[in-house]
Amino acid sequence: MGKEKQPYVCPAELAGTLDNLLRRLVHKPRKILGPYIREGMTVLDLGCGPGYFTAELARLAGEEGRVIAADLQLRMLEKMASKIRGTDLEKRVEIHLCQSDRIGIPGKVDFVLAFWMVHEVPDQQRMFEELKSVLNPGGRIWIIEPKIHVTEKSFKKMIARTESAGLEIIERPKISLSRTVLLAAKRGLEHAT
Repeated sequence: MGKEKQPYVCPAELAGTLDNLLRRLVHKPRKILGPYIREGMTVLDLGCGPGYFTAELARLAGEEGRVIAADLQLRMLEKMASKIRGTDLEKRVEIHLCQSDRIGIPGKVDFVLAFWMVHEVPDQQRMFEELKSVLNPGGRIWIIEPKIHVTEKSFKKMIARTESAGLEIIERPKISLSRTVLLAAKRGLEHAT
């Protein structure tokens, strides 16, 4: 049996490429997230990496809200945690180390942000099914993929997997250098798992 090619996962040593001045000029967290995140929400920052969006998610979710910063790499989670350590945001952010084959968060969420990470997941179908199962009624999943790594053809295949997992497109927000899709559970399937 041949060895399967594993998807590339951006290592913690390259965290600086995910959070730097140039990116802050192109991807302004408050501007991107503000229209979607409300006070009191529970938000999953999936593949949070060094926490580029985590702090702003916590600010937007407010004191009654909660952000689950989830990543596969402990070192990325440590970098994210160091950014909010000693601030009032620290008590709003829950750190979650994912398993290699599942996210594994307890409870439900109102919003999932998956920014530039889905292309790194080997079993996307399984992930989309798991994400649908943790969505509260009316919850949303926002997938944003980098054009440099994800072709239009690959993105269409990914969307087909979301649809077969019981999700439907509700919007296609515009984000620089990215392909995006905002999803919800298909009508009538909101409570199915």
